[in-house]
Amino acid sequence: MSELRVDGGRLWRRLEEMARIGATAAGGVHRLALSDEDRRARDRFRTWAGSLGLAVSIDRLGNMFARRAGTDAARPPVVLGSHLDSQPTGGRFDGPLGVLAALEVVQTLEEHGIATTVPIEVANWTNEEGARFAPAMMGSGVFSGRFELADALRTSDPDGVTVAEAIDRIGYRGPTPVGGRPLAAHLELHIEQGPILEERGCEIGIVTGVQGTRWFDLTLIGEEAHAGPTPMPSRTDPVAALGRALVELYRRVESEFAPHGRLTFGVLAASPASRNTVPGQVRVSVDIRHPEDRALDDMEDCLREEAASACAERGAEWRLDPVWRSPAVRFSDRCIEAVRAAAKHCGYTSMPLMAGAGHDSVHTNDVTPTGMIFVPCEGGVSHNEAERITPAQAEAGANVLLHAALRLAGGQRRSPVSYPPSNTSPGGSA
Repeated sequence: MSELRVDGGRLWRRLEEMARIGATAAGGVHRLALSDEDRRARDRFRTWAGSLGLAVSIDRLGNMFARRAGTDAARPPVVLGSHLDSQPTGGRFDGPLGVLAALEVVQTLEEHGIATTVPIEVANWTNEEGARFAPAMMGSGVFSGRFELADALRTSDPDGVTVAEAIDRIGYRGPTPVGGRPLAAHLELHIEQGPILEERGCEIGIVTGVQGTRWFDLTLIGEEAHAGPTPMPSRTDPVAALGRALVELYRRVESEFAPHGRLTFGVLAASPASRNTVPGQVRVSVDIRHPEDRALDDMEDCLREEAASACAERGAEWRLDPVWRSPAVRFSDRCIEAVRAAAKHCGYTSMPLMAGAGHDSVHTNDVTPTGMIFVPCEGGVSHNEAERITPAQAEAGANVLLHAALRLAGGQRRSPVSYPPSNTSPGGSA
């Protein structure tokens, strides 16, 4: 099986077809979780999986699993996959590359008559992005037991629509329990979403873990006042306090937590939102990240210290509300070695690196040996309509996924089989 390779052209055609679902004028995608566009993407994935004779099951949160049987039906599966939902103006490869490359792996095994001892499942995890429903990585989080299903289902989007309502509207609440079953391993192929591989001229990233992430809502409370008659010294202006806090926080993260610390203020909202009124309140989202949990504790302390200091100076009050946290993750040595060996076997240059963004693999790592494979993306750009990879990069990642999966699932030659007719439905197995 040393010569075994995926069909890169077929993979690229599927990526292009998936990108047309929710396509934006600027070349990206708008495919929010549990939207009509997400339903269409799920339908397309289900059709492709059914055409290969895979048994498609869907759990109560809409996580999809397309199963190829192993020779030992009693063994838990190796799961390969990622997600199909996107950011509001997201890229074409963040998520779908991992799902469709996994589907290509299975089709390659079928066409070459290779059986695996362990079953292989291709996963599409629900609401990985968290762009419509917070928190991110929701489907894998409930599967792993990190989140409760009831809490996830009652989570609402900015329009007040709950996950339960959205999932029922698109017809993807399945009968299968979420999680509670063993997995042999989980592998996820993804674009790097950073510049390191491209800068180093390296084809494959062997992901050793994922940096920790904490989300907060920071609210600063002052006093509303007229913009004209109220002198500057007489104002209790929460925006002024926020400005001072932001300057100090950026300075400290860049000096005290370099080079790994990350600090982002993504959403800012003043209230009342009136041009000629000093706001009484300003609210800002905070995202902090670092590969070490102890450093994250220190960064959170800095956030509290600078908010308190800035508000005391202006006579304002403040509140910091935790929204979500994901500890730093170290992936399975067994999976890391499988990826390293697969890259070497295929003749690709590779290097170890830490993931800067959260992925479903963060949560599957709680319940099964987990690993990730990165391929470069142009300029490190992601969560952006300008996100780009090449067909050769997609093919390289899929080839490494193929051979890493074979190392974890076991493989032996058999006669190729023909695909039975597709007969799948959103509500259960086919």
